[in-house]
Amino acid sequence: MLWIDTHCHLDAPEFDPDRAGVIQRARDAGVAQIVLPAVEVANFDSVRSLAHEHGFVYALGIHPLCVQRANDADLAELRAALQRDRADPRLVAVGEIGLDHFVAGHDRARQEHFYAGQLELAHEFGLPVIVHVRRSADMLLKHLRRVPVRGIVHAFNGSEQQALTFVDLGFKLGFGGAMTFERALQIRRLAQTLPPEAIVLETDAPDIPPHWLYRTAAQRAAGDTARNEPAQLPRIAATLAELHGWTLEQTARICADNARAALPRLAALAD
Repeated sequence: MLWIDTHCHLDAPEFDPDRAGVIQRARDAGVAQIVLPAVEVANFDSVRSLAHEHGFVYALGIHPLCVQRANDADLAELRAALQRDRADPRLVAVGEIGLDHFVAGHDRARQEHFYAGQLELAHEFGLPVIVHVRRSADMLLKHLRRVPVRGIVHAFNGSEQQALTFVDLGFKLGFGGAMTFERALQIRRLAQTLPPEAIVLETDAPDIPPHWLYRTAAQRAAGDTARNEPAQLPRIAATLAELHGWTLEQTARICADNARAALPRLAALAD
């Protein structure tokens, strides 16, 4: 079985002490491909370099929670990077982009400005997008109805109606560690009822740990870490297999095929 992790921040500082070991554990677990999305101009080079060094793929974009320290020159720099790397087969998307209406204290209009601008760049360069959504699905959809792009909605946690609208627009929905919590009823219901062709797997490592890695705030304050890793993907996938009544082999094949459909340049790369 070969797995594709469609969202992992492998360049994050949490991985600095043992990045090589993280990658080896992922390979040993059968994770054949990892998508590395950037979050701001400052880490464009790091995701690109990691992808080329280890045979992974990457996306370039400005995360909604990073736009407060960005400016329009960063959009111009993103465009220049997409132009420079447009022939790079490992550049598979524009991302991570989107809107976050969950975290307090962030300028929603500024987020929307950067999101809209990045959708236009994705359309210009013929690339899919990797979209961040937190309590912002309707506004994301408003712009996606205007700009004809496709891609992946990362860590989706909205309503069934919103989910199906994304699917109708040609998007796949990413499911990861949150799905493993029995009390995550809405996410698990969606994972169970969405059409098979709508689902991809992700870890969002080092974030969104599955239930077996979760630590309370008090435990984390005491130094008990809860770092997620791409090697956790097959075990996360076992939850999806159980919810859908699939074998693990079916789950790996279906989700890998969906990832390649969402990010067409993946299909041209050997696992």
